[in-house]
Amino acid sequence: MKIAVTYDNGNVFQHFGRTEFFKVYNVEDNKVVSSEVIGSNGTGHGALAGLLADQDVDVLICGGIGGGAQAALAEAGVELIAGAQGDTDQAVEAYLKGELVSTGANCDHHHEEGHDCGHHEDGHSCGGHGEGHTCGEGCGSSCGANPALTGRNVGKTCRTHYRGTFNDGTQFDSSYDRGEPLEFVCGAGQMIRGFDAAVADMEVGQVVDVHLMPEEAYGMPDPNAVFSVEITQLPGSEELKEGQQVYLTNQYGQPFPVKVTAKDEKMITFDANHEMAGKELNFRIELVEVK
Repeated sequence: MKIAVTYDNGNVFQHFGRTEFFKVYNVEDNKVVSSEVIGSNGTGHGALAGLLADQDVDVLICGGIGGGAQAALAEAGVELIAGAQGDTDQAVEAYLKGELVSTGANCDHHHEEGHDCGHHEDGHSCGGHGEGHTCGEGCGSSCGANPALTGRNVGKTCRTHYRGTFNDGTQFDSSYDRGEPLEFVCGAGQMIRGFDAAVADMEVGQVVDVHLMPEEAYGMPDPNAVFSVEITQLPGSEELKEGQQVYLTNQYGQPFPVKVTAKDEKMITFDANHEMAGKELNFRIELVEVK
């Protein structure tokens, strides 16, 4: 049996339709015998459900999920266990013990009442391209799963300096400017796919230049990630302005970044796509240390 869990740095990712990674567990005699993290590389419910079916996944464990995704999974023959939170390994163990109960469809593109507009910010930077960033929705159902990364550094803690630029040469981020290398576990899903892949087989002291297409970075914009809410149902939204970047919270209290794209007297529209979605990125990466 195979069990897949929406994955974000060791925890159950809370938005099935926006998950960038799945952790897939191979189970024999009700015990986990192996596991690997794969890229979702898909846009929309059908593509993700198809990916799981192609991987021969029998069970999906996730957090929030809508009715459309639930129907797509049922059509693909994948059992759904929704409403899980916390550590992915513990969630799988709870399922195998019969202690994990599904809540069913519990999300509808963030339209539910009870969402609060919290932690307003004037903007949010790209930072380290790691934990806390939504790396896009992938390239569509035709791509299939990302193969597992291989290389001398996979599974090891790496420290890298890097400089990121757009194709016109404009710099959008640099660890050199902050004076501190970026630390992450290579291949653990903490980084965008192309950055991880570049570091996977580097030697300490080596410097490489990589050009990443959107599919290797933050994916292409997902039209399903644009949604409108009545201002009266979102406390604090009456103060927001078009173009402002803020954080909303879902029904689990998990924050996610959005940008205000439109607003009138009654409705406000948000775009939850990553600000880097659809962009080609260039990185100069220097591997400083491997632990």
